Amino acid sequence: MPGGLTGWMLNQTFRHNLKIGLLGGGAPWTKSKQMEADLKPKAVSDLDAYALQRWEALLHYLADTERAQQSESVSRDAVVTLAHAGLMETEGERLPTITKEGFQFLLLDTASQVWYFVIKYLETVDSKGLKLSECLAFLFALSMDTIGKDYSTDGFSEPMQQFMQNLREFGLIYQRSRKAGRFYPTKLAENLFSRTRRIALDTDKQKTGFIVVETNYRLYAYSDSELQLALVGMFTEFLYRLPNVVVGVLTRDSVNQAMRNGITSEQIITFLRIHAHEEMNKTSGNLSNPLPPSVNDQIQIWETERNRLKYTPGALYNQFLTHHDYEVVRDYAQKIGVLAHANDQRRTVVVYLSGHDEVRKFWKKHSKGG
Repeated sequence: MPGGLTGWMLNQTFRHNLKIGLLGGGAPWTKSKQMEADLKPKAVSDLDAYALQRWEALLHYLADTERAQQSESVSRDAVVTLAHAGLMETEGERLPTITKEGFQFLLLDTASQVWYFVIKYLETVDSKGLKLSECLAFLFALSMDTIGKDYSTDGFSEPMQQFMQNLREFGLIYQRSRKAGRFYPTKLAENLFSRTRRIALDTDKQKTGFIVVETNYRLYAYSDSELQLALVGMFTEFLYRLPNVVVGVLTRDSVNQAMRNGITSEQIITFLRIHAHEEMNKTSGNLSNPLPPSVNDQIQIWETERNRLKYTPGALYNQFLTHHDYEVVRDYAQKIGVLAHANDQRRTVVVYLSGHDEVRKFWKKHSKGG
């Protein structure tokens, strides 16, 4: 070794396998050292617009499957990932439908959405013939690349080329065509594995808020984006629509419908706060939450009202011929710990559904014995 230091030479086989384990194997990624300059380079703003378009196409499919199905803007791999993540479910020949988790997913910030979706997508790569180590190595490198700079695809295997096409569809990279030989990372992939995970796309839609909420629960959505309006419509009753604004109102029924779909009051408030119009931020005394306090509190009250009662499935026994028969079933259900309710005057017994079979067998045996 240089300087007279003692060194150890690793076994050739071990050294080779260690390299594969650390780097994911395959031919080295040449990046852009030997690439010619792109004749039509992409500006950062163009990449942001592309990333937003692709990601919104995925969200729009999730929010309004039937209409998005007609555009065929989402691949089968994306639909499989949505189903695997529990955001959608399918029954027989019917179109996929959004789940409660899917509603909650739509109200998350973009960075959290991308992170969760990519994690769930990586759980499916083995079934596509991809190596998880190679995919992770590429994503780690991608998250640290320079936005607006192009990179070469030389050295990528055919499975990894397919992996890149999925990332292209999700908006994490831009590629003019599969045979272009180069790609551009977008801000959706930037800081993907960072602790902060913040995404700020340089587009008009992302720069400005579009929601104004008044103290009388009236809501104005200044947007022509079908996706944004679909998200607002999850908890708002729309009254009328103009070319550049939709007017609605937050009602008990509209908010309760959202909560029945699994959305919480905190998620609704957070969504309204994040997308509040700049005029609300100017006039509000609370910069961290520009919503009117009455609206903020009322949304939480509506959720509290739903939690006053707890529904538990059970089985009812009420056709007893004698009071003794009623007492026998009641005492047995209480003994085995499945008695939910009993009324001596009406001779009714309610047992938890988990103990229904056992109580029924006991009652049949008792009846025959009697």
